[in-house]
Amino acid sequence: MDLLGALGVLVRVVETGSFSAVAREREVSQAAVARQISQLEGHFGVRLFHRTTRRLSLTDDGQMLLGMSRPVLDGVAELEAALGRQSVSPVGLVRVGVPVAASRFFAQRLPALIDSHPGLRVELVVSDRQIDMVEDRLDLAMRVGEITDSSLVVRRTGTAARVAVAAPGYLKKYGKPFTPAELTKFNCIVHDIGPDSDVWTFVGPDGSEDVRVSGGFLANDAGAVHLAVRAGYGIAFMPLVHVLDDVRSGDLVRVLSDFPAPGVPFSMVYPSRRHLPPRTRVVLDFLLGEIRQVREELAVDSNEAHAI
Repeated sequence: MDLLGALGVLVRVVETGSFSAVAREREVSQAAVARQISQLEGHFGVRLFHRTTRRLSLTDDGQMLLGMSRPVLDGVAELEAALGRQSVSPVGLVRVGVPVAASRFFAQRLPALIDSHPGLRVELVVSDRQIDMVEDRLDLAMRVGEITDSSLVVRRTGTAARVAVAAPGYLKKYGKPFTPAELTKFNCIVHDIGPDSDVWTFVGPDGSEDVRVSGGFLANDAGAVHLAVRAGYGIAFMPLVHVLDDVRSGDLVRVLSDFPAPGVPFSMVYPSRRHLPPRTRVVLDFLLGEIRQVREELAVDSNEAHAI
């Protein structure tokens, strides 16, 4: 038995005063309406109506069921309306997993999207570990490297580049390197993420070149490295996406631009193509658009056309 449907019939029979009116309204036979009422009576084990040839009246049990049915049906109607709105407009929460290096880039841009879509909420889940999208309830995620999980939909976005940067004041005081080998003469800020963190790799005319750098300050947190390089302590080797806005504003300056570092691919991924809610779609399209715009602004040569 369709319990919700039968409760709806009960409410309309009471409101219209007859089985026949409900039958015409729903374009079914009067017997079909009567059958649904009988099924309700059988389901609850009570009599719902006093029936005479002239009128219908609710029993006490029928009156009780009617009073409890209306809030249930109203709640279902509100639920359908809410889910219906979410299926056609970008409202609700979108959880986005991002690596630490990209969190600043996204955090500075997402408020503009949220302001333009009342009812949309975005939560950044920041971590450099490989987050399980289902376990962590992620709607979208940025992944660096090749994607091997066949259950994910992958939107290849570009190449994650690393760049050597320094504060203008540091370069004015100490000059700047013109080749990777010259980095050994400068104070370098090392992001300590494991063995050989102090080995920086560049690509020049003769191929790949590794340089072991040194300096008085190391940190296992990219944010701390970022603060130190902005303070003018030395040269840092960081993801471009992390320092992009500083480079564009002039707070940091790129060095060794003629020697790009090897990049790694990055992508936006999500669990399924089916029923992708508008709220997730609008966040995905916005992030892809922001990344594309920055790539175009940085594309001063072919080496950086797809790097960020």
